[in-house]
Amino acid sequence: MKKKYWKSLEYLKEQGPVKDLVPAQWVPDNGDQGGLTSDRRDFLKMLGFSFGFAALASACEQPVRKAIPYLAQPEELIPGKAVHYASTFFDGEEYSPVVVKVRDGRPIKIEGNELSFLTHGGTSARVQASVLSLYDMARLKDPLLNGAVTDWDSIDLEITQQLSRLSMAGSRIVILTSSVISPSARQVMDDFRQRYPGTEIMFYDPISYSAIREANRSTFGTDAIPSLHFDRAEVILGVNADFLGTWLLPVQFALQYAGTRDLNGGRKTLSRHYQYESTLSLTGSNADYRYSIRPSQEAAFLSDLHAILSGTAAPDRGYWPGMAQLVHDLTEHRGKALVVSGTNDIHIQTAVNAINLLLQNYGHTIDMNCSCHLFRGSDADFSGLIRDMNEGRIGALICHHVNPAYDCPDPAGFIAGLKNLKLSVAIGTAMDETTSLMQFVCPDHHYLESWGDAEPVTGHHSLCQPAIRPLFRTRQAQDSFLRWSGSEVKYYDFLRSFWERHYFPLQTEYTVFGTFWDETVRKGIFEIKPETGAQPPADPVWMEEALAILKQKNPSAPPEKGLELILYQKVGIGTGRHANNPWLQELPDPITKAVWDNYLLVSPVWAAEQGLENGYMVRIDGEKELPVMLQPGQPYGTAAVAVGYGRTSAGKVGNDIGLNVYPWVEWKDGLRIYSGKMIRVEPTGNHYPLATTQTHHSMEGRPLVRETVLEKYLEDPASGNELHALNEEKAVTLYTKPVYDGFHWGLSVDLNRCIGCSACVIACQAENNVAVIGKEQVLKRRIMHWLRIDRYYSTIVPDRQGPEDFGNLEPENPDVVHQPVMCQHCDNAPCENVCPVAATPHSNEGLNMMTYNRCIGTRYCMNNCPYRVRRFNWFQYANNDKFDYYTNDELGKLVLNPDVTVRSRGVVEKCSFCSQRIQEIKLEAKKDGRVPADGEIVPACVQACPTKALTFGDRNDKQSVVAGHFEDPRSYHLLEELHTLSSVAFLTRVRNRQAGEEEHHDHHES
Repeated sequence: MKKKYWKSLEYLKEQGPVKDLVPAQWVPDNGDQGGLTSDRRDFLKMLGFSFGFAALASACEQPVRKAIPYLAQPEELIPGKAVHYASTFFDGEEYSPVVVKVRDGRPIKIEGNELSFLTHGGTSARVQASVLSLYDMARLKDPLLNGAVTDWDSIDLEITQQLSRLSMAGSRIVILTSSVISPSARQVMDDFRQRYPGTEIMFYDPISYSAIREANRSTFGTDAIPSLHFDRAEVILGVNADFLGTWLLPVQFALQYAGTRDLNGGRKTLSRHYQYESTLSLTGSNADYRYSIRPSQEAAFLSDLHAILSGTAAPDRGYWPGMAQLVHDLTEHRGKALVVSGTNDIHIQTAVNAINLLLQNYGHTIDMNCSCHLFRGSDADFSGLIRDMNEGRIGALICHHVNPAYDCPDPAGFIAGLKNLKLSVAIGTAMDETTSLMQFVCPDHHYLESWGDAEPVTGHHSLCQPAIRPLFRTRQAQDSFLRWSGSEVKYYDFLRSFWERHYFPLQTEYTVFGTFWDETVRKGIFEIKPETGAQPPADPVWMEEALAILKQKNPSAPPEKGLELILYQKVGIGTGRHANNPWLQELPDPITKAVWDNYLLVSPVWAAEQGLENGYMVRIDGEKELPVMLQPGQPYGTAAVAVGYGRTSAGKVGNDIGLNVYPWVEWKDGLRIYSGKMIRVEPTGNHYPLATTQTHHSMEGRPLVRETVLEKYLEDPASGNELHALNEEKAVTLYTKPVYDGFHWGLSVDLNRCIGCSACVIACQAENNVAVIGKEQVLKRRIMHWLRIDRYYSTIVPDRQGPEDFGNLEPENPDVVHQPVMCQHCDNAPCENVCPVAATPHSNEGLNMMTYNRCIGTRYCMNNCPYRVRRFNWFQYANNDKFDYYTNDELGKLVLNPDVTVRSRGVVEKCSFCSQRIQEIKLEAKKDGRVPADGEIVPACVQACPTKALTFGDRNDKQSVVAGHFEDPRSYHLLEELHTLSSVAFLTRVRNRQAGEEEHHDHHES
């Protein structure tokens, strides 16, 4: 049986639209001409005058470009040459050590810091997009007092006087802050607390991980999130934990995970990944075995798993799909397995602890000695804060980079409590829903304007340094706390002194602190790898109590009325903190491929019973309305919707997009619960357009994704890729085979390492000035991204053992493959010989180039490209009020890369393999009298990838990594039967499954 790949339910049903995708062109009406009697001669006269006047006008109205030279040029600055600064990205939720590229004083690109043992240079989509937020016009520009602009001296005087009065009166002062991973910043807050007795520091996270900490405190006596080592795990079980997308440290986990899926360098083993989840996540889409469960079934599943592993229950208990094989694999890999859950339930997290203890994973894949310092919020503390605010027990509240008026479950209660405060202060970067309600607004620096440090996990330290002077009258939060504490010390001096006392004595390489400091700032990283601890002692009484509670939660049948709701984060928008970033709004979701919206994901089977289709509006619990999207892999009887939308005070880009669903978060046992709420859904009869990119690029039934299983691969490394040799044999062409005497650039994509996270998409957009076009244009299939990630489903023939609701009903539980697609830079490029003006020539290094000032927009090249990777500028996207995202104001334009032309209307554009980077390194090597080293030239997509799935290099250098990938038995090219001689090689996907199981797959291609 052949695999049948499909991109959408419409294509699966063979009901995909077969429409002309070219917009209708304006055609003059041949009817009444309204009394006009002009003949052809008059028309040509007027046409000639029009061209003449247009040329004269353009000649007389050239814009004045001002350039101001340096009076005393800094030694390290050369106009036109980039400078790089090591720094740290942390937004309260996600951490990444970075390197900032600065051109002529402007940060324009974020890269990962390869010196970090956590990420090794990897980043995420949000990290890549963070440079754009520096130039956001919605940023706070001045300190405010009751909504009016004031100065910092007045702010400081008022706040210190009120703080002193409240402290002397014994009133409680609360600093409500996002999780602080900066050791020096925590010391600053501690000094503030000493200055004002009665001050409490309370951490708050929009998405709570409080249950993990509470379960560890009850089990091991340690209030911590342990370090997880996916790179040491041979069997991985994830239960509602999207650890490759949004859970805890996804960039670090993705790198570790990809290392266990790598077959390069002679490796012959893969980790085996099981995923049980309530909505199809990025992590679930990469699993070897994925099974759908409802939120109400998770407790029973984990309880049964523990009972079977401990020998107190039979292996077939519960009839869970895949349970017998899962138990076998976990048992056979004690100490080399890892079980995680993303559910914020203390009993579920305790069950996970108990299972990992049974499997002897602590001290191996789980390290309690090396803890994660992110997500330190306590649900109990925050719940008590709202209660105390409304009862008048809080005197002052200082909100530091938090927005509970938007993202807490009880915004009305929080807002009502603010009215009882004597002092309210907001420290942040934007006028969000919470900041707009505060008396004092103290604008903080952007992280690219700031000094700081970070310790995300024990032993890993990084520094943050400014890459640009502050753009506005902002002040770093730590400077504000120091000033209010009565200190005249600047935070930079405090930070330097703190490191001299705490970290300089821990190293032996440098004897002078100044040298140590300068070198650490340059590297951005200072690491002390702690030793892995042994398995910690556990409290058996507590674990028995928690497991007993779980045993009472038997799996129930699907609800007859209503749906179980799951709230999740998207890889791009996340919690909503970056909702005003247009790059992230227009980033296709890795699973749904939708942009600019959130929506209610439902099971296709359930939707068919209700008569619902994509875009149908439904009313939820008789109040809120959302459009429906049919999602393969969504369990029957459930629905899922993304948080982070429905902002009302984000900025011109992020306001009024989608629905805010944080009020649907429930409180249970003192914890915020994001899944399991029962909702009623009823159709409204209306339809809402959902902009998706998943049906833009059909490949018309040709083999694109190639897969096999590990057992077959070990027998034959070319397994699953038999067509490649056949296509090479049958290749016939009238063209002369191209010969490249110098370089021949190529790119390889390892489908085993690619997880579909989309960091490469945003990196390409930032590097190459790719325009944001908005939802309306996406609906017209005009997305501009040079690099896309195609997502293919493959259908599994169901195994109907066990209860009906646990079966894998087509297309309820499909396999998923992610495939990055960019310009293939074909040596026999079909696009090149159809251009009437030779705007797309071929270079002598194998690059398919675009000459923008020659392009006249015939789009013949687009029609002749079988890969659909060329983009057309239907409009002038810059300086156009209809596309007011960031290129309409001078501040937003500062993010543009001066090495890449901003394309104008009527021009075709596409991936260039970042030719500007190729030229830069070639010139540097030429000056040094050498050849560029393998791996020295790194396109933006390759550099951003957290899993190292992309490799770039010279194919003529037979010792290069990319040349080896092209010769790998797993290597193939897209549509190679066309003999386009692509310069992009894909390595066949290998799943760690039993060989016979692959025969049960019926795959569909869109």
